[in-house]
Amino acid sequence: MNFLLWMNMIMSILFLLLNHPMSMGLILLIQTLLISMIMSSINNPWYSYIMFLIMVGGMLILFIYMTSIASNEPFKMSPILFMLMLMSLFSMSLFYMNMEKSTNMMNNTLSLNKYFNFPNMLLMSMLMMYLMITMIASVKIINLKYGPIRQK
Repeated sequence: MNFLLWMNMIMSILFLLLNHPMSMGLILLIQTLLISMIMSSINNPWYSYIMFLIMVGGMLILFIYMTSIASNEPFKMSPILFMLMLMSLFSMSLFYMNMEKSTNMMNNTLSLNKYFNFPNMLLMSMLMMYLMITMIASVKIINLKYGPIRQK
């Protein structure tokens, strides 16, 4: 868990160095993923799932807004930031390899099989159908000509 906190601090520092909204959104998404991983190891994992889904929904709205406003802005990455991101990715992969070798971590792995087995299978399939119907209804309700992100 210390590694996840350390990676979150690196992403916070990296966020301050960025100036393009797309790269800032990517760092914010990575930070959300790290925080939800920390929350799932501390508390019940459902809270982290809900927080991650809420943040991803907000990020999708921000992404649509930013692409409608600044759609043709070029994305340039500085070599220093690229090296910093590459080093953090390399350190994360080293941590993952060390985590696989450790035996006590293998005993504590979480499995999603219990959510898709018989008692919860009906609830999960109903939730999936509800989300699909909600998505289809949202698409049908919003008319592109009168929507909030209309083009002139």
